[in-house]
Amino acid sequence: MKRKFLSVRFFLSLGLLFSVIFSAWSIYYKTHNWGFNLYPNQKTPVWTIESHLTFLPTDNPIQVSFSRPDGTGNYKILDETVIAKGYDIKKEKNKFVISGKNKKTQQDIYYRILVYDTMKSKGKTKVVNAPAKPTLPSFSDDELVLAKEVLVKAKEKEGDFVQNLILLLNESEPNEAVLAFMPERKNTLETAEIIVNLLALEGVPARLIRGIILAEGKKASKTDVLLEAYNAASKRWLTYQIRSGEYGIPESFIVLRRGNDSLVDVIGGVESQTKYSVLKSLASSFSMAKYRAQSAEQKQSFTYSIYSLPIAEQNALKWLMIFPLAILIVVLLRNVVGLKTMGTFTPMLISMALVETGFGAGLTAFVIVTGIGLIIRAILSRLNLLLVPRISSVVIFVIFIIQMCTIIGYRFDFKVAAAVLFFPIIILAWIIERASIIWEEEGFKSALNEVFSSVLVAVITYFVIVNPTIQHIMFAFNELNLVILFIVMLLGTYTGYRLTELKRFAPLVINKDKE
Repeated sequence: MKRKFLSVRFFLSLGLLFSVIFSAWSIYYKTHNWGFNLYPNQKTPVWTIESHLTFLPTDNPIQVSFSRPDGTGNYKILDETVIAKGYDIKKEKNKFVISGKNKKTQQDIYYRILVYDTMKSKGKTKVVNAPAKPTLPSFSDDELVLAKEVLVKAKEKEGDFVQNLILLLNESEPNEAVLAFMPERKNTLETAEIIVNLLALEGVPARLIRGIILAEGKKASKTDVLLEAYNAASKRWLTYQIRSGEYGIPESFIVLRRGNDSLVDVIGGVESQTKYSVLKSLASSFSMAKYRAQSAEQKQSFTYSIYSLPIAEQNALKWLMIFPLAILIVVLLRNVVGLKTMGTFTPMLISMALVETGFGAGLTAFVIVTGIGLIIRAILSRLNLLLVPRISSVVIFVIFIIQMCTIIGYRFDFKVAAAVLFFPIIILAWIIERASIIWEEEGFKSALNEVFSSVLVAVITYFVIVNPTIQHIMFAFNELNLVILFIVMLLGTYTGYRLTELKRFAPLVINKDKE
């Protein structure tokens, strides 16, 4: 029998270990791929980027193309729309093609995209095959000589050649070679184009990255520009900021286009202008989890999770997910601490009622109804009724008490009286009946002790299940309930002293020490 017991505990401990490992992996999976957080009410920024194109039509048919983001940067597309009244809109792989004719006045076309941070792809670059050698730029003989001098100066410095070249062209006090090659300071786009041409002379493939730096309320007439150069040693495209030479795509930068092609092309129109604006909004991390799973190619695993259910069902399950933790608290307080409660899970049911009533009003209402019920039960005990009719009578009296308290609460705006309505009638009646039986058999002190212990456990459980952080963790990472299951089962094998029994058996230990 002892071996069997030990083997049960061994297998339960093994199950607890595996459940902890599985839960840890699942939590990492959800936080890494779905964007879940350990704290409630976490928000994910969702950015709206709008391109507003205006132009004057000519007599020719109009064709406009908006370049679409490739989705390989720090951000992924959540949604995209084109607003072009009276035009035919065709969505292609890399662009939107908008066509129309017979337009007379100034035209306004909007291209709007919603993007969000994918987390998993952030800051990563892939190994790629070496691209074709760049085409040599068309420099005059004098320009070619000066360009080579600038390249020599960049090579003289230690470190990354591309970064050295960028810093050389952006020095506050440029040397003679740079001044001769570039007498006037250029804007970011012009500087980037010059760097691409200089790198082409060295046979280094380079290209522009056009995009938008995300900032709340931003409005701009031009896109922001970065430089991307191929590094043969690492077989990767390395990104550089045009002014500082720093590596990498900035955290707030969304890539709209790689290469030297324009973002917007207009045929059949003149005096075209494109303005960009940015708007930031916030979305719940749970609502964005579906899109993160899709971008990480894990749509199937998300579809069969509770987070794909409608909100109403999710809210119902949110309460169910926290009940195992409340059960664990009851088991610990009964089997380890040694508190005696009226029934195994009566405290948990009381705590659920307190959630609906509010803590102060609900607890006061519970004490009042239970007190009145015990008085009525004491009167009924003198009638010597059978068990079932006696309990039924108590239930009916409890209904009368609730009815009276509800009317009083409504008439005099007493929250305490109105709170009684949310307590389960059967539970109240059963508690009154149980307390009265203990009163008769073991005395008033024992009955009061059990009622007090039940309320104490209910209060502890209440403060656990109403905690927003605990609610969030138990719902977002519900695999923790598997760990709780094995802990509860292991507690079922515990046969040692309860904490409240240590005081009871303390004299035996003292006498043994004296002997």
